[in-house]
Amino acid sequence: MLAASVAPEEPATILQFVYHTHTQMLNILKRTAGNCPDIARTYTIGRSTEGKDLMVIEFSSNPGQHDLLEPEVKYVANMHGNEALGRELLLYLAQYLCSEYHLGNIRVQTLVNTTRIHMLASMNPDGYELASAESQTGADIDYDEDGRYEGLMTGRGNGQNIDLNRNFPDLTSIAYNRRRYRFHRTDHIPIPDAYWFGKTVAPETYAVMKWMRSTPFVLSASLHGGDLLVSYPYDLSKHPQEENLFSPTPDEQVFKQLARVYADSHRTMTSNNSERCGSDFTDKGSIINGAEWYSIRGGMADFNYLHTNCFELTIELGCDKFPPEEQLYTSWQGNKEALISFLEAVHRGIKGIVKDREGKGIRGAIISVKGIRHDVTTAENGDYWRLLTPGIHIVTASAQGYTRAMKKIYLPAHLEKAGRVDFTLQKAPLDLDDDDYHLPSIPAAYERFDPYNQFGRYNVRDEAEPGIERQENPWWWSYFARTTGMAPNWLLKLD
Repeated sequence: MLAASVAPEEPATILQFVYHTHTQMLNILKRTAGNCPDIARTYTIGRSTEGKDLMVIEFSSNPGQHDLLEPEVKYVANMHGNEALGRELLLYLAQYLCSEYHLGNIRVQTLVNTTRIHMLASMNPDGYELASAESQTGADIDYDEDGRYEGLMTGRGNGQNIDLNRNFPDLTSIAYNRRRYRFHRTDHIPIPDAYWFGKTVAPETYAVMKWMRSTPFVLSASLHGGDLLVSYPYDLSKHPQEENLFSPTPDEQVFKQLARVYADSHRTMTSNNSERCGSDFTDKGSIINGAEWYSIRGGMADFNYLHTNCFELTIELGCDKFPPEEQLYTSWQGNKEALISFLEAVHRGIKGIVKDREGKGIRGAIISVKGIRHDVTTAENGDYWRLLTPGIHIVTASAQGYTRAMKKIYLPAHLEKAGRVDFTLQKAPLDLDDDDYHLPSIPAAYERFDPYNQFGRYNVRDEAEPGIERQENPWWWSYFARTTGMAPNWLLKLD
């Protein structure tokens, strides 16, 4: 009797648990996409202060295109250049998804085939370069004025020494001020014109804002370091003069559910035996409302929630912001399940299509949930996603020029995929008074982005010749940047 021949198993990708330079990171992302061209691609959303590409790797069954009813989720890491672990975790995750998909991992295949995943491994490559150079010197660990662990501080800001997580428009204060009005909104708040002149807007911030507005993201997480927990909006206290004040969004229960997904899936985040860094929220499951932890103005998570459809959380990966390389493997093992589970969480709640009587999708239709004063809008072809907790919800779809439609839905506690709730809207009578029906609308000012074209230059990029990588900064770059706190562009020879 002949034994059946067995094809040798394709080897999994061998991950290198070391820190990578910016060029090495770009090469890994490009190589990963090249190994999985059927499900992955890379693209650039802009450039840093010092001209480094802000490169994203995307995974999808149809890379480069939004598929109807397929939710979009993003990870952003290395927003603070000295918080380096998340940067490496996303490189590992990208290689893992590529390898496991082609090895037949059903869970990974299902995730990639039903979700469009975007990963920006480094939002602040300039700061990372400074922090990486400083980490080689054995710099002392810093603490803030309250005695909280700060870790390595060099490179926190970008090449302009701007803290990117304080650089977004402060829409939270606007949301708080609106609470006095009966039909106030906490969604799709326009960027005030004053923002473009009131502060220096970093090119990295500008690029990420344009990215958010161009893609219908549903869920997001920003990977940080300095503690071991998950925080969620609002990050700005409802009374700015008071610290540690619980300041919930209308979606408090949804955010708590999402935060628990990551914390509970992490190997040690909820353990009482894990190292803490001046704060201990294990009694809360290691999740915390951001403002209750400490208040910040102009944060990225609040901007996501108040300006777009996207719900973003902040994940603190550990006390050491720039852990030694020998800890990278353990960190990957501790976070791998949580990173994947969080991506899967985008399929909670409801999804559907809002269309007219002819079957055409209605762009910009508004999905409202009774009791939650925060709406989401439909994408280009009328599809939408609304993250919700289990239970009974009354959902309304409305759009200018149409009568509204309402449905009562029930979401079971263990629904494995989003419930499908479609709406068909009829043309409204010509004498319909929107004010009588309180039909919401997106302010016209929302469509205005950079109305004075202050940052048009960030849209222009000089493409390198094919096959030629952009060069690293000169060897002396980090020294002068550390000394002056600014990128030493003045030392570069001008053409």
